[in-house]
Amino acid sequence: MLSLIEPIREFFLSFGDIGLLVWTLIKILCITVPLILGVAYFTLFERKVIGWMHVRQGPVYVGRVFGIGFIQPFADVFKLLFKEVVLPSNANLFLFRLAPVLALAPAFAAWAVVPFEDGMVLADINAGLLMLLAMTSMGVYGVIIAGWASNSKYAFLGAMRSAAQVVSYEIAMGFALVGVLVASGSLNLSAIVNAQGGDAGFFEWFWLPLLPLFVIYFISGVAETNRAPFDVAEGESEIVAGFHVEYAGSAFSVFFLAEYANMILISFLAALLFLGGWLSPFQGWTDSWLGQPSVIWLLAKAVLFAFFYVWFRASFPRYRYDQIMRLGWKVFIPITIVWILVAAWAVHAGWFTANA
Repeated sequence: MLSLIEPIREFFLSFGDIGLLVWTLIKILCITVPLILGVAYFTLFERKVIGWMHVRQGPVYVGRVFGIGFIQPFADVFKLLFKEVVLPSNANLFLFRLAPVLALAPAFAAWAVVPFEDGMVLADINAGLLMLLAMTSMGVYGVIIAGWASNSKYAFLGAMRSAAQVVSYEIAMGFALVGVLVASGSLNLSAIVNAQGGDAGFFEWFWLPLLPLFVIYFISGVAETNRAPFDVAEGESEIVAGFHVEYAGSAFSVFFLAEYANMILISFLAALLFLGGWLSPFQGWTDSWLGQPSVIWLLAKAVLFAFFYVWFRASFPRYRYDQIMRLGWKVFIPITIVWILVAAWAVHAGWFTANA
């Protein structure tokens, strides 16, 4: 793949600074356009899978192919975009309009450091893990501002719940990332994936030595994206629709896009950090194409985690708010701290070599 891209890159860079700018914009579009399409079809995937789990059809009519309504996501988007954006009379209009942008921007900016294959990354920085932690933390500002600027008690209550929940699970998620850092010896995501290489197939990956951190990381990711069963911030039975209760039309669609972009991001990160990213589960076992690293393996692992998001939503009832807080502070954080020490001892004992 890189051998095909390199001549195009050299062509654009031959034009100097203007070429570098155009090449960077092309790379950004190559990430954002598939991401937006991925969000659209993730919603279709979610509705179909939950439909099948409920023993019903799901979307079938709009653009019907093989019993699946393939154009349904675009019908939903156009319907939202052409609806009027209602501005509450007593809302802070500037912050009300700013909040969706503050929710969306970090969700997209975090993808800059996500590698799709060895060398195929927009910004191959050494502190990639740190930037991811910073970007995923910033999304909560959009939620808080949306809740406050709406001048609605429902929205404000939803925003406060969401802020407390994200901050609580951010700590557990951060500690899980520290465990990966200890095991790999690097903050660079490509280096973390390469540290999981070897001849033992999927037994080389970090899911095995860091199993508690792996489970906690993904569950914390579900909680941080305010998805079921941790969706008390937008609990319909209690506070209508939470922090975006006053939003409609295109402004609501931006919040929707940010939420699903974050879900896809967490799915990719779980695959990269714990399941070997683009590495084959059969590495070292066969010399055929099955044993070769490929972006297809990364996509397959990310789809698996995306399916778990949907499965959780269809299977579990919503947690009470106090149960969510207790799980984050009294269960996840102590376990992650203990397992960081276990991982550090394992590296010291030479069980797996940190690539400094």
